[in-house]
Amino acid sequence: MPYCADAPSPARARTTTVRAVFLDRDGTLIEHKPYLRDPADVALLPGVREALAEALDRAVKLFLFTNQSGVGRGLFTMDDVHAVNRRMIDLLGLGASPFAAICIAPETPFEPSAYRKPSPRFIHEMLAAHAIDKESAWMVGDSPVDWEAGLNAGIRTAAVVADPLAAQHEERRAALGVPAHATLLAWLRSCDQCRSE
Repeated sequence: MPYCADAPSPARARTTTVRAVFLDRDGTLIEHKPYLRDPADVALLPGVREALAEALDRAVKLFLFTNQSGVGRGLFTMDDVHAVNRRMIDLLGLGASPFAAICIAPETPFEPSAYRKPSPRFIHEMLAAHAIDKESAWMVGDSPVDWEAGLNAGIRTAAVVADPLAAQHEERRAALGVPAHATLLAWLRSCDQCRSE
């Protein structure tokens, strides 16, 4: 079963639209290492801590949305995924819960999937649960399934191409019309919609 944990949140009363960013993990926030299971191997990509700190300062809600087919393939466990996520959060140094919610989709590409990207289900659920307008939400990731999940959800979508392997997806990115940025920080600083009103 997918693990989609919604962190406790304050009352939803608000006078302005809440902004949100759905973030891929591997290749977007941390270095892409195939079937990563050891927390000691976690390394943040350049500018990620600064980008997330700025987003939080701008009252942007952050959601982690990651496919982890290694669980479905029997290569590691959900506990391993949680340990990697904890290490990433420790390295970020932005508190124990910088993400409003986390979705880990453990299915392989070859089995029925509820949450595995490019499914937009997690995005739809979180937009509804947090009373977020589609127009003020983004999906940011380094691979076609990330971009397709955002587009399938009807939200704005951007590519981070810091991982050299992402070059193989350039044709698909162009076909989808998804803008590319060298780093997450570069995207954030170019994104007027991510600023608080």
